[in-house]
Amino acid sequence: MRMMVTTKSWPIAGAFTISRGSKTHADVVVVELMSNGHTGRGECVPYARYGESIEQVQQDLAMIAPNLTAHTTAKEFAKWLPAGAARNALDCAWWDLQCKQQHQSIWQLLDIKPSALTTAFTLSLDIPEKMGEAAKKNQARPILKLKLAGLGDIERVAAVRANAPQTMIIVDANEGWNIDLYHLMIPRLVELNVAMIEQPFPSENDHWLDGLDRPILVCADESCHGIDSLQTLAGRYDMINIKLDKTGGLTHALALKKATLEQGLKVMVGCMVGSSLGMAPAFVVAQGADIVDLDGPLLLAEDEPSGFEFTVSSMQVMDEKLWG
Repeated sequence: MRMMVTTKSWPIAGAFTISRGSKTHADVVVVELMSNGHTGRGECVPYARYGESIEQVQQDLAMIAPNLTAHTTAKEFAKWLPAGAARNALDCAWWDLQCKQQHQSIWQLLDIKPSALTTAFTLSLDIPEKMGEAAKKNQARPILKLKLAGLGDIERVAAVRANAPQTMIIVDANEGWNIDLYHLMIPRLVELNVAMIEQPFPSENDHWLDGLDRPILVCADESCHGIDSLQTLAGRYDMINIKLDKTGGLTHALALKKATLEQGLKVMVGCMVGSSLGMAPAFVVAQGADIVDLDGPLLLAEDEPSGFEFTVSSMQVMDEKLWG
């Protein structure tokens, strides 16, 4: 088995802003695994929040490349690489390769009957007036996800609700709140019919959630990477956001989903900003999820050939030419 690693910078359709800054391009790493005339592909997005970079991912993959053989399995990747972006691209490329070598779709390999999914659409962090304008343009979308920052968040959510009165609203605080702000925000967010709050506090301060009233679902993102995370999240969170760039690929994302449901927690499947190639394996995990947030391709100015087809926010089942 041979591996080729390339990079690509996808232009974002307008600057995308969260509390940690703004970006105009989605920088991704693509892994291709080649064996017996077949090629499998996987995409990852290195995330600086976890100390990742394009260069580090390339180095990590180059380090393990000599270990690959025609008989390498996904279980071995976890021995070579930690959970993260590099292992995600490698693992997803391996699954794509298995589909091609065995002449079966990913749905056949995993015995899943796929269906179209409705994804949230993300509104970038901005002043309330701008977020209200963005909400008005996207009021036909069933779910809007708002990037928040702390100061001024009530005004931001109110502006969006005024311009999208029928839409489900979920908010991502990106670890930007403290306990006092949480207590201030919650009554108003209940009035504004917000359905879910993602990662309100810094992950190292999950204990702040102990004993807090949660009239709105609270979802763990940065606080959850794999199954080992679940033991510290029970009783604090209602939902887990599964991202393949955190779990280190489809193999461990499926295991985390199973364990999350067994814990009685709800499942959200999310993504970094990337192309349809990166969304495809996440789309597999997202089958049956409570909230789907795989709008990466909708935020790009261009996408992979044979990328996902969207009807407003409805993602159709991917073409096998794309992945799997």
